[in-house]
Amino acid sequence: MFRFSNPEFLYLLLIIPALLMVYILSHFNRKRRIATFGNIEIIKQLMPGVSFRRGWIKFSIALLVTAIVIFGIAGPQFGSRLTEVNRKGIELIIALDVSNSMMAQDIRPNRLERAKMAITQLVDRLTNDRIGLIVFAGDAYVQLPVTSDYVSAKMFLSSISPGIVPKQGTAIGAAINLAASSFSPQEKTKKVLIIISDGENHEDNPVDMASVAAQKGIVIHTIGIGSPQGAPVPVASARGNSDFLKDKDGQVVVTRLDEEALSKIAVAGGGKYVRATNTQLGLMPLFDDINRMERAEFKEKVYADFDDQFQYLFALALIVIIIDFFILERKNRWLERINLFERKN
Repeated sequence: MFRFSNPEFLYLLLIIPALLMVYILSHFNRKRRIATFGNIEIIKQLMPGVSFRRGWIKFSIALLVTAIVIFGIAGPQFGSRLTEVNRKGIELIIALDVSNSMMAQDIRPNRLERAKMAITQLVDRLTNDRIGLIVFAGDAYVQLPVTSDYVSAKMFLSSISPGIVPKQGTAIGAAINLAASSFSPQEKTKKVLIIISDGENHEDNPVDMASVAAQKGIVIHTIGIGSPQGAPVPVASARGNSDFLKDKDGQVVVTRLDEEALSKIAVAGGGKYVRATNTQLGLMPLFDDINRMERAEFKEKVYADFDDQFQYLFALALIVIIIDFFILERKNRWLERINLFERKN
């Protein structure tokens, strides 16, 4: 990848054709003034030390140096480099339920999309904290390892859908276990897990797993998304029309928010339970609590997408200037005496 950090300086390149035009006019004006004294070929013999060609060479070098310097101050950047930076923050993992029940529309536009929108807003408020993403349904998967790359976090978040998890269900306990092993081993760093789900757990015992995670210093908050009254789960019918998920008896499945289960998980994990609404998901109040936590300093290696390369252009300009210094405007009498191809009689 290549770019200029200050591309506005490239407009200075317009100086070069202007300087060239001025020099051409000056050159012809000079020759015209010399011609007033007589035939120019005869006058050249009377001025053996004068070189018209060297003037062009030196001027061309001056234009080349000008162009190189302009490109240099425009800040060319390309390549990448690995740098180590000191950060002071916490580690935050968000475990997002992507089961089919998250497509219910009691939270607009639906539970899953509303959660993704809120997470994006949260990522925009992060500074030095590290964030990771876990998705879970019948099993849990790391969508994004803990990182400070917020751009990647939002990119991976945008691709989340129920289809990325092959096994349906709601295994909150599996998500807690996976998150506990996904944090860095640094003991001083505060670790927070936020679970966003409708709470309808069908696979394991998440309360016991939350207690185990809390013993490792992980604070677990839960956000219940949905309504206690519940809502049907939209699915696409064979004809492409909108339909609702039905059970084996042909009855429409209604998915309800299980606040009791999520509250128990939060209590076991030493955190808080927040219920989402259509106006506020609940991430921001939790983030305010997280911001009050003590930040620990840690080192992290990060890739810089662009590395400054202007120094090479300035070095090239210096070399060209040195070469120009040795090119005299007048003919060198000592060099004229050198004849490498002279034949000896």
